Amino acid sequence: MKIPFLDLISQGKPLKNEILEMVGKAIDSASFIGGHNVTEFEEDFAAFCETDYCVGVGSGTDALRFALQAASVKNGDEVITVAHTFIATTEAISQVGAKPVFVDIRSDTWNIDFDQIEARITPQTTAIVPVHLYGQPADMDPILEIAARHGLVVIEDACQAHGARYKGRRAGSIGDIGCFSFYPGKNLGAYGEAGAATTNNSDRAQYMAKIRDHGQKKKYYHDIEGYNGRLDAIQAGVLGIKLKHLQDWNMARRSHAAHYRDVLSGLLEVTLPTEAPDVESVYHLFVILADQRDALQSFLSDKGVATGLHYPQPLHLQEAYSDLGYRQGDFPATESVAKRLLSLPMYPELKPEQIQYVADCIKEFYAHRS
Repeated sequence: MKIPFLDLISQGKPLKNEILEMVGKAIDSASFIGGHNVTEFEEDFAAFCETDYCVGVGSGTDALRFALQAASVKNGDEVITVAHTFIATTEAISQVGAKPVFVDIRSDTWNIDFDQIEARITPQTTAIVPVHLYGQPADMDPILEIAARHGLVVIEDACQAHGARYKGRRAGSIGDIGCFSFYPGKNLGAYGEAGAATTNNSDRAQYMAKIRDHGQKKKYYHDIEGYNGRLDAIQAGVLGIKLKHLQDWNMARRSHAAHYRDVLSGLLEVTLPTEAPDVESVYHLFVILADQRDALQSFLSDKGVATGLHYPQPLHLQEAYSDLGYRQGDFPATESVAKRLLSLPMYPELKPEQIQYVADCIKEFYAHRS
């Protein structure tokens, strides 16, 4: 049996005619930048996230960078986040001139360990960027309390958490600004690059809307220098069509996660992901910790099962951040997880027999090594 890690073809087929009709209208009207598709999607996604504003941008990295700038994070500032994330989180921090300051993750949820944040706060700290990794929100209440005590901004990296909930609140509505990526493989994915930032602060929303469009509120009148970071109309149209299905797709992912847990329970060589109380993960990824990870991944590949590694090299050990001075052993939970993590196939169209086959292959691998 061949099981892809991600199956965007199956997702796209039922939507193809509707999307082609939308593209045809965009061609007929020559409406490619801004316009109805963008404003309608921004309104719909803000409503979905239960926020007042949504600003569509060119990518998740744009969303993070513009959010930091809207929060007045600047050159010489420090921003606290985790090393267990995709590099876009920290690229955005560096691109506004700030310094990423890492803390370790919790050993149960693999999200930021809020107990370690205050020890890393200095007079230069201006923001905290918790990452809702794999679709599970970080424990936000303690983070918000710490931020309030120290006058810090909280920017949610919700790039993997479209629709997730924390104590009833949507990811992207909890901190000062929420940031989303619509990379094609995300729970809500475009047919190219796209992103968005959500907020309840009108001034910050207006600033991000300005900075994404060369710093202009009116064409050719520039209040500040900005970027070319707009969400284009066709991608917005695709996202608007797919947004109508996101809740059902997320429910399917949660059902698949429950099935994985059922068929992999009791396997001593595997640690299953923990979903924290009062949290509703949307399982952008289903990640296990596995003994003999590399050998298992190779075995699964031979059996036709595609897997991924998210992420095998923590950011504090990447060459790109060697100047920050971190060393092996600085963040033991992060480093331990990185050595054992393995992402299994996860997408709404996954079938029960495919999940069972993946589990059977994993059990076969360990049975031959016992």
